[in-house]
Amino acid sequence: MKVTPLDLRQQRFRKGFRGFDAVEVTSFLAEVADDYEQALREADRLRQDLSRMEAVLAEHREQERNLRNTLLTAQRLADEIRQNAETEAQRIIREAEGRSDLLLQKTQSRLEDVQREIDGLKLKRREAETTIESTISALRNTLDFVREQDDRDREDRVLLHRPRHTETPAPSQPATRVEATSGGPAPVRPLPPAQS
Repeated sequence: MKVTPLDLRQQRFRKGFRGFDAVEVTSFLAEVADDYEQALREADRLRQDLSRMEAVLAEHREQERNLRNTLLTAQRLADEIRQNAETEAQRIIREAEGRSDLLLQKTQSRLEDVQREIDGLKLKRREAETTIESTISALRNTLDFVREQDDRDREDRVLLHRPRHTETPAPSQPATRVEATSGGPAPVRPLPPAQS
C-alpha cells in the first residue's frame, strides 16, 4: 500500500485562511492511522492464518493423494493376489485331478491284477482240491486193496498152519473139513459121519 499509518501520523497540511481546525484534523488522522494500523495488523494476521491454512490444506491434499495412491496400490495388489491365488488354485486343482486320475488308473489296474490273482488262486485251489480228492480216492483204493490182501494172506496162513485131525470128532460136534483154495479163504464144509 502507498500510504502507511506512519505517513498518516506524520502528514502535515498547510494552513490556509478559513481552513479546517488543525487539532481536529490531526486527531482524526491519528484515529484513522490507528484504525488503519489495526486493519493492517489484522490483514497480516489473516494472511499468516491463510498461509498456515494453505500449508495445512496442501499437507492434507498431499496426504489425500498419498492415501489415494496407497489405496490404488493396495487395490492393485489385492487384485494381483486374488488373480494369483485363483491361478494357483486352478493349477493345484488341475494337478490334484491329474494325480487322482493317475491314482484311479493305478488302482483300477491293481484291482484287475488282484482279481486275476484271485481267479488264478481259485483255479489252483480247484486243481489242488481235485488232486487231493483223486489222491485220497487212490489211497483209499490202495488201502482197501492192501487190507483185502492182508485178510487173504492171514486166512491162507491160518489154513496152512492148522493141523488136520484124523480122529473122529466127538458126537456132540460134527466134524468139518477145511479145503484150501488158492484164490481166497476156503469154504468150511461139514465132514461126513464116520462109519463103524
